[in-house]
Amino acid sequence: MATTARCSSRWTRQALNASRHLFFGLSLALGTTLSGGALAQSDLDPILAAAMEGTQTPAVAMLVIRDDKVAQQAVRGVRRNDGAVAAQSDDVWLIGSTGKPMTVALIARLAEQGVLDWDAPLSKMLPDLTVINPAYGSVTLTQLLSHRAGLPENLQDAAALDAFFTDSRALPVQREAYIRAALQEAPVNVPGSEFAYSNSGFLIAAVIAERVTGTDFETLMQREVFKPLGMDSAGFGPTAADQPQGHRAGKPVTTAPQKSDDGVPPMYTPAGNLHMRLQDMAKFAIDQMAGSRGKGKLLAPASYRLMQTAQSGSPSAMDWGVQASIAGRKGPVLTHGGSDGNWLAWVALFPETGNGVIAIANAADDMGADKATMGAMGPIFAELAPPAAAKP
Repeated sequence: MATTARCSSRWTRQALNASRHLFFGLSLALGTTLSGGALAQSDLDPILAAAMEGTQTPAVAMLVIRDDKVAQQAVRGVRRNDGAVAAQSDDVWLIGSTGKPMTVALIARLAEQGVLDWDAPLSKMLPDLTVINPAYGSVTLTQLLSHRAGLPENLQDAAALDAFFTDSRALPVQREAYIRAALQEAPVNVPGSEFAYSNSGFLIAAVIAERVTGTDFETLMQREVFKPLGMDSAGFGPTAADQPQGHRAGKPVTTAPQKSDDGVPPMYTPAGNLHMRLQDMAKFAIDQMAGSRGKGKLLAPASYRLMQTAQSGSPSAMDWGVQASIAGRKGPVLTHGGSDGNWLAWVALFPETGNGVIAIANAADDMGADKATMGAMGPIFAELAPPAAAKP
């Protein structure tokens, strides 16, 4: 993937690939949507209405953070487009790969506890697996979680990948099987050399955490990230039937995915299969921004710096996209987008000011959710950061 990737209007066969196209696309898409003027709470609803106009997006929700506090929130539309039940401000949404930084935070917690070592090679952490393909033997956790391990984006054997959608084994067993296959595949570049977006790297990191703790990833996330931050609504996999449903091809998705065209398998949680309220997404975002100024409560200052600093020769930190500016506004800014093909989520944070915005839709770009979410965010950006310095 090139570092100038933008939102794709065409899905690949694997919906798992969708987040790759979103990772750096936000600044490019927002360039012409900015407007000035202070925004009151009541102003968000007309912004959402205007952004959704001309799209098939069933619902869009947006939350604005100012000075490390939730300042505004709005939601517009319906939970599913074959009914009339309105989406609510405290509804739960699938957040896609915007959950990847939460996985990194879990690994950071374990590293701070001395359970994991950022710089230990896979040959030490997974000696029984890396012997299969020594090319990955020197890869570290840092490289896995900054997309610099040389791994393909997902398991390349489509049939093997689809089999995980109906696999009934325990999730840690499935993840072990997945990474065993992934580590047999040839690197897409020299491991450790450059950025190549990879969901597989996050699954490998999760298996390492599961092995050293003897605890499944989902329990670890609840214990180490969600509970300390009070993220009470956070959970795994699709939303409940009485919550917003993802949509594809104009219809709500009401059955579990059966293949990679449908979404992501349950064992993919470490790479992005979380659901939660926007307020709980905001708790994590606020802690990340506070942490950059030495005031975070989840991690030590060094862990926040590691998470939020772009790796050498890469636009990616762990797992934030790091930009000097966005849509003409002064950074630094931390960004991420996520989608499983049925949902679309964006996060953009300005750590120096404690400002940020989260937007999410219960559909993806085949129903215009990219236009709706970015159209909603555009007017907000002018209120979150000063203009970027003009280039000489």
